[in-house]
Amino acid sequence: MAQQRRRGGRHPCPCPRRAALPAAAALLLFLLAAVALLYISPPPLSDHPALASSRRRSVHAPVNSSGGGSSMEESGRREISFSIPRSGSTMVDHLWDSKLASKFYGCSNSSNKFLDSNITTQPDRYLMIVTSGGLNQQRTGIIDAVVVARILNATLVVPKLDQTSFWKDASNFSQIFDAEWFISSLSKDVKIVKELPEIGGKLRVPHRMRVPRKCTERCYLNRVLPALLKKHIIRLTKFDYRLANRLQTDLQKLRCRVNYHALRFTAPIQEMGEKLIQRMRERSKYFIALHLRFEPDMLAFSGCYYGGGEKERRELGALRKRWKTLHAGNPDKGRRQGRCPLTPEEVGLMLRAMGYGKDVHIYVASGEIYGGARTLAPLKALFPNLHTKETISSKEELAPFSKYSSRMAALDFIVCDASDAFVANNNGNMAKILAGRRRYFGHKRTIRPNAKKLYPLFLNRENMSWAAFSSKVHMLQKGFMGEPKELRPGRGEFHENPSTCICEKTDDKTVAKSKSQNDQLLNTESGNAIGVPAVPNHTDEEMGESNTEEEAPAEKEETVDTEVDDDVLFRPEDPELDQILSD
Repeated sequence: MAQQRRRGGRHPCPCPRRAALPAAAALLLFLLAAVALLYISPPPLSDHPALASSRRRSVHAPVNSSGGGSSMEESGRREISFSIPRSGSTMVDHLWDSKLASKFYGCSNSSNKFLDSNITTQPDRYLMIVTSGGLNQQRTGIIDAVVVARILNATLVVPKLDQTSFWKDASNFSQIFDAEWFISSLSKDVKIVKELPEIGGKLRVPHRMRVPRKCTERCYLNRVLPALLKKHIIRLTKFDYRLANRLQTDLQKLRCRVNYHALRFTAPIQEMGEKLIQRMRERSKYFIALHLRFEPDMLAFSGCYYGGGEKERRELGALRKRWKTLHAGNPDKGRRQGRCPLTPEEVGLMLRAMGYGKDVHIYVASGEIYGGARTLAPLKALFPNLHTKETISSKEELAPFSKYSSRMAALDFIVCDASDAFVANNNGNMAKILAGRRRYFGHKRTIRPNAKKLYPLFLNRENMSWAAFSSKVHMLQKGFMGEPKELRPGRGEFHENPSTCICEKTDDKTVAKSKSQNDQLLNTESGNAIGVPAVPNHTDEEMGESNTEEEAPAEKEETVDTEVDDDVLFRPEDPELDQILSD
């Protein structure tokens, strides 16, 4: 027994261990069963189908990442859940118009304080301007030139267009715009002549100047008027965005009269544009015009990257070297900040999510698309009825225009202006001018992608149902649809938001829309006539202090000037190509 006790002391009884093993096994089985229940139990019910779908995918995400059969199964589920409906949404009202549009209209008549040009124009003052950039940037210069001539009480010589910059279009003013109508329709506002008159059988040489950007009325009166009084003829070079955004109400309304009424395209351009519109109408009652802006030069200049690997970096990098002043940027940051155009596929997904069906016809206003048919393929899969001016007209019909970039751009402008919905894939000059024009003529549906907020949604779209994706797109696009009062008066470029020229109907009576703080500030209580303008207050920004590279004092400019001298100013390396390329 002693031996047994010693044996027992050296080797404790194993009975407790044998009892612990089944208990541990039972606990392990219980935990395994609990985990299994999480996978085989149905997902929680939800009143929102998209939310329920999202919850199901979040549960299966770890399985999907492990690969194998579960990955294939989950891929199938995800494809089904992100299935894009063929038809448009029946739940979306006013896809093609705004329910509030009938309450607003364009109003650009001058006040009774705005004196006739026969009274204000001084006989020995002539203003010449040389525009810069593509068609729509030049349009802004022409509009502002009329207003500047009015500020200076000068006769305006029909503007000279930019013929040597990026587009190298040799067209003159009268080959794009109806010069006779331009002169006659503005005759009460500003005196305009086609050519500088001779004196004693000789042409006088104009004094060349360049003013800073966003130059105010006071800026022109202080900088340009003294030279004009001395030299009598002033030529303002590279005239783009050289007038302040905020002006007196009557001057803003003059801007609108020039932009929306006086600037008409020539008969050949207008007639061809009408043919394109008619052919779109023959295909569908409603159509979308899309300013895609996905050309190689645009992408290269923006510095954006779209996942094309080394080939894309090499090709766009080579194009980017054209502009020596461009700095290397962060492509991903540009996309996150909404500074890059959406891809054609992203534009298509946005429109489908907003409720436009697969059968909708789209007119694509664009030049050469980077990547060609391959890049457009995803958009064409979403909207098979894609058209361009080249696909709905013959080469013979386009022959008078095809060699001139501004005339081709004018055709796109006409079709986009007449479209039932206009989509601008960037915030360049054409987009801004058309947005303002469509506001002025009845707030026609104008869609600007909220690129900054849409980009992360596109990245994450595979993790949500189509219903959830569509709902988020609708939410993010509020405020980007061209609705009345979407922008506060005075916000943004005046060409995009001509709030001074939009009036509202209230109780069957027409009342002017509330003036912006700027209008209240610039209109003096004394009510001076525009012919003898008061000197308004101005900001440093409007005086152009930020534009250091061009703010050379007026007295340093040479008085001797030739056509060649002006044209030399338009070099591809110009640091303001962000405005030029945004056309």
